[in-house]
Amino acid sequence: MTVLIRRLAGHLARGLVMILVVTTVSFFVIRSVPGDPMAAKYEKLVEQGMSPEAAQRAVEVLYGFAPSGGLWQQYVDYMTGLLRLDLGQSLTVPGVGVSTVLFSAAKWTILPVLAGTLLSFLVGVVLGVYAAIRRSGKLGDALAISGSLLHGVPQYVLALLLMAVFTTLIPILPAGGTADIMYEPGLNAGYIGSLIQYATLPVLTYALASYGGWILAMKSSVVTVLGDDFILAAELRGMKRGIVFRYIARNAILPLFTILALSLGMLFGGAIFIERIFNYPGLGLMLIDSITNRDYALMGGAFLLITGAIIVANIVADLFYTVIDPRVRSGEGAP
Repeated sequence: MTVLIRRLAGHLARGLVMILVVTTVSFFVIRSVPGDPMAAKYEKLVEQGMSPEAAQRAVEVLYGFAPSGGLWQQYVDYMTGLLRLDLGQSLTVPGVGVSTVLFSAAKWTILPVLAGTLLSFLVGVVLGVYAAIRRSGKLGDALAISGSLLHGVPQYVLALLLMAVFTTLIPILPAGGTADIMYEPGLNAGYIGSLIQYATLPVLTYALASYGGWILAMKSSVVTVLGDDFILAAELRGMKRGIVFRYIARNAILPLFTILALSLGMLFGGAIFIERIFNYPGLGLMLIDSITNRDYALMGGAFLLITGAIIVANIVADLFYTVIDPRVRSGEGAP
């Protein structure tokens, strides 16, 4: 337990340093991008006949704030705000805090990507085991080929194909959006059913896009485990095939849990192409809009959220692997 706590403390220290570095680099890189929406709005108001003072006040009212001081002073103010969990004001949505915008977009990314990732993980793991055990037969070949084909197809191609099939050739699903406007948002059957219907294509795209990677990784892991001595010993003892199968699956799946944890951390980045194609207002689409609108605060907040999620996922993956793998636990007391 002491070793586990020390490892956690080390991860947290490295994570904080990484967040500081990413936040600092992103702050200066973002502000080096040409274009300033507040300055452009100010100049437009002046051209329309406003006095400079009135235009400045109008911009402050519109966006809810006005940056002051030099670049270093803005950096100090920004870092001070982060200590208070204040990410600043968004320019894309004037007068609204960055945290509010991020949380609003996150719900449209986390749930579909999480559902698609877990679905592909479960299906890929199960079929990966069968593909490895039946690798010399037609079923194993078919499963391996399906994984290789889907693994090589870009996400946006899958999204376009699914949209063409299920919204045009067989029009049973909506082409884009989050829910039917006829239903009032809330915990009612009509709205929830509409949410599921509109999320079906994004979830299916996420699942198919990652299914190939899971089945190929699981097949490779199972093939490696099949050559271990304990599997040979179990077979020589005459253990039932179902028990041997559980031994194989339990040991082969361990490395995939680390990949799964990292994948869940990456889901905060969203899938820009999928969200763009299905007009799903998630974090990926929000990040593109913030770059287009030169929304410095929103870009910084998005990068910070993605970085934090990946760091947390790394910590969870390491600690989880320590808990579930007895070989790692047995080595905790080693020097």
